[in-house]
Amino acid sequence: MNWRVNLFIVFVLMAFFSCTDKDDELVNEEPQLIIKFQFDENQIRLNNLGQPSSVPLGNAAQSPVFNSISAHYFEISPNAYTQLGQGAVLYHAPETLQGGDLAIDFSYSKIVSEGEIFLSIPLSQVTQGNYEYVRVSLSYQNYNVSVLNNGTDYSGVLESFVGYNTYIATHSIGNNIFNVNANKLQGYWAFALNEYPYSTFGQAPQNATTVPNPIALTSPIQPGSCVVTGKFLENLVINGTETRDVVVTLSLSVNNSFEWEEVNFDGKYEPLVGEKVVDMGLRGLIPSYVK
Repeated sequence: MNWRVNLFIVFVLMAFFSCTDKDDELVNEEPQLIIKFQFDENQIRLNNLGQPSSVPLGNAAQSPVFNSISAHYFEISPNAYTQLGQGAVLYHAPETLQGGDLAIDFSYSKIVSEGEIFLSIPLSQVTQGNYEYVRVSLSYQNYNVSVLNNGTDYSGVLESFVGYNTYIATHSIGNNIFNVNANKLQGYWAFALNEYPYSTFGQAPQNATTVPNPIALTSPIQPGSCVVTGKFLENLVINGTETRDVVVTLSLSVNNSFEWEEVNFDGKYEPLVGEKVVDMGLRGLIPSYVK
């Protein structure tokens, strides 16, 4: 076999593998439904019924600076009469019985920051339909808050677990490790200062976490869950002919979402004087999308 034949064979093989690579790329370019989170301290602050809400007398609040978040359930619903679970359920995170009762398994939680992709699934796997609402069960929040001690302001990180029940082996804030190895109901939290070796943890009152649901009268949620409901400004239509990704952004209101009972009525969070965290719930959801 001469050199010309060898060269011809090389060109044929190169062309073959080049086409194969392109075909593989085309297969992987199926349009996706992509879910991202956004945090907005200026978004309207809502109560459990999705109505504007102010901070109660005797309490104070601040808008935390979010670092990350996680959710364990995601659903899009056709209308206000669709009961929870009867829409298009797109995500359900792993759960476990390791702590006794059924609980979210924190070790499998996907934790993302603002703008990072939380969920990406092929649009071919999404039931075709006309969707008016998003329902997302939030499970974990990580954010910076300001605390006051002896007249000095400090910055700290708070982790809050707002899912209905979460099994936690361990979790950490910086070098502070919290060994839990148990189920924790909605409202468990831990806190650590950034500048000094101080950490603590606690439990907000049962069923005190705000979970806005503007369709509570027609499609209620179970107490103790954190299924936040939001309405698209324009219905999301999935018809099966999409050729591009559909990117859904979940804008969450963090407007005074970290709330405590005041001991010193100065609007400052002072845990060392006995001020107790009472609410860590997000204060509203506005979903939007780009096709």
